[in-house]
Amino acid sequence: MKKIMLSTLITAATLFAAVGQAHAGATLDAVKKKGFVQCGISDGLPGFSYADASGKFSGLDVDICRGVAAAIFGDASKVKYTPLNAKERFTALQSGEVDMLSRNTTWTSSRDAGMGMIFAGVNYYDGIGFLTHKKAGLKSAKELDGATVCLQAGTDTELNVADFFKANKMQFTPVTFDRSDESAKALDSGRCDTLASDQSQLYALRIKLGKPDDFIVLPEVISKEPLGPVVRRGDEDWLIIVRWTLFAMLNAEEMGVTSKNVEQLAAAPTTPDMAHLLGKEGTYGQDLKVPNDWVVKIVKQVGNYGEAFERNVGMGSELKIKRGLNALWNQGGIQYAPPVR
Repeated sequence: MKKIMLSTLITAATLFAAVGQAHAGATLDAVKKKGFVQCGISDGLPGFSYADASGKFSGLDVDICRGVAAAIFGDASKVKYTPLNAKERFTALQSGEVDMLSRNTTWTSSRDAGMGMIFAGVNYYDGIGFLTHKKAGLKSAKELDGATVCLQAGTDTELNVADFFKANKMQFTPVTFDRSDESAKALDSGRCDTLASDQSQLYALRIKLGKPDDFIVLPEVISKEPLGPVVRRGDEDWLIIVRWTLFAMLNAEEMGVTSKNVEQLAAAPTTPDMAHLLGKEGTYGQDLKVPNDWVVKIVKQVGNYGEAFERNVGMGSELKIKRGLNALWNQGGIQYAPPVR
């Protein structure tokens, strides 16, 4: 009996391994065949993924998609975008409608382990906060007892807000919406007392309000929200390319490699680590199944992480968000990438 059970287990394990091998590389092969990356993004969030009047998308999340395209094709423009609300995003990824999600999505255990997908890294460390009217005179989220709270459906904000009010022995009335724009309009019209979401999203939504200066973000951050790109499970080749695109942008910033000097430094790297990163030494691009100058292409066309941050959400943008936790590890933050080696 034990021998039969053992044999069955071995057969099942072998079959599982074979299936995993059969799927490995499938997404990368499909992307190369069709000639572009299909990227799931948010449905209009300034600073992260937002279309201008001409329909051109930009943002910190969009730049991850562009970086992946630059790594694979040497052309950051080879991306097509699928705007998705919070309810739609996971189904779109699981069904294969999109190749990856880069859509202010929080990395949690249930999403990473129980939904057939895996996170490739963190491109923005965030936390849930509250946006409210200045005229209310509030100084703290702990003064929100009895408030009506606008929330976006299909996000972990609903659970985190409920936990916060429960822990502080307060009551609240939730009002949920499918789209972030709808929740912002509800706050603007007075339908709710406060809007709860990731703080980055609050800053992005505030600039859409009729009178942005009439609203403030309260100081409390009530949760950990590590946001990052997501791919389907079962395709390690694809996961590694998405993951190392983000890592390449972080490593480039740490080494002082920018969109302006990358070609000069690629020709004459100043350190061994830089030579590895920029493809002057080693075959690290080939390991990822991309050209050896993949990082040069990413940084030249998209920029390093710091350039992308400042342009989209930092002091060079309308949002003017400070780097904070998203500064590099050697600059007071926690952004850190393994080396290309």
